[in-house]
Amino acid sequence: MDTKLTLKLDKEIINRAKVYAESKKISLSKLIESYLQLLTKENPSKDKISPLVESLSGVIELPKKYDDKDDYANYLTEKYK
Repeated sequence: MDTKLTLKLDKEIINRAKVYAESKKISLSKLIESYLQLLTKENPSKDKISPLVESLSGVIELPKKYDDKDDYANYLTEKYK
């Protein structure tokens, strides 16, 4: 059931939202409804992890002071010698 809602918003934001909605070929009402639906979703969807990836989780233990950027820099240095 659709219900009318009156909002008081900054005019510039409304204008930008109208342009955006028009570029997406949807109404401003539908745009706002979709956004509110996303915000109020009861069970936010989490990225699904495949069983294979889940089974591999925790297989490798890295040293506490491991620096991935430093390790990658060393890899590139060796690769391009």
